Amino acid sequence: MKYLYYPGCSLEGTAMEYDISTRALFDVLGIELVEIDGWTCCGASAAEAQSELLSIALPARSLAIAESMGTSIGDILVPCSACYLNLRRAAEETRKDPDLLARVNQVLEPEGLKLQGQKRVRHLLDVLSNDIGAMGLAEHIHTTMARYLVAPYYGCQCLRPYVVFDDPEAPTSMEPLILATGAGVHGWHMATKCCGASLMNIKPEVAQKMVAAILSGARGADAIVTVCPMCQVNLEGYQGRISRSAHRDLHLPILYLPQFLGLAMGIDRRALSLEMNLSNLSAFF
Repeated sequence: MKYLYYPGCSLEGTAMEYDISTRALFDVLGIELVEIDGWTCCGASAAEAQSELLSIALPARSLAIAESMGTSIGDILVPCSACYLNLRRAAEETRKDPDLLARVNQVLEPEGLKLQGQKRVRHLLDVLSNDIGAMGLAEHIHTTMARYLVAPYYGCQCLRPYVVFDDPEAPTSMEPLILATGAGVHGWHMATKCCGASLMNIKPEVAQKMVAAILSGARGADAIVTVCPMCQVNLEGYQGRISRSAHRDLHLPILYLPQFLGLAMGIDRRALSLEMNLSNLSAFF
């Protein structure tokens, strides 16, 4: 089994541990990730403020490159939720709007690229949940995680606005994967609440209150597991400041889903880059 792989900018910078652990996990699963040749930034949240066409053309370029790599490799797997949203949007909007597709292809023409809409864009969680599944993961579990109670945190962008593989209001796709490791699932109502995203940079007092509510909702859990680089850094990067403001200890381990699953599969913690996480993960060493 093969997937085209779009890591995105964050996974080459502040979220390198997400990229490293994802590659390590799929290597153990025997699944090949073929990185898209010469992929570029999806535009994140900045491109749309400058130009709607730019916000579509940037991710469309990577989609067109993926198509040019042939049909023998499967869908496009995207770990970053923001990248997934932008690539998915480009695929959906150009598929339903021929005029937009023509404008995008005019932008891509100087590079000899043409988008035809041949590839599906899939989030990492979608692939883990539906293509591999709990049973597929269970075959590779070597270390029981029964001592841990885990809070699955989905965030906003992997489930909204495109309802593809889970219910955006009451998602459950992470739960079977966590249970397959032997761990318990923390029951809570904050799994899809926004972490504040980039508000942490421009309105930190607002975003920190949002994160405090999420961390408070996870009290009793041993860790929060995420699938989004922005969520990860917001949830783990400001715990000291938020704890001081809230006048209570809200420190909690935050792991990417591939890191948690990788631990259960017996992958060495260095191969999962646990030392790069900002939260205290000593409970998992």
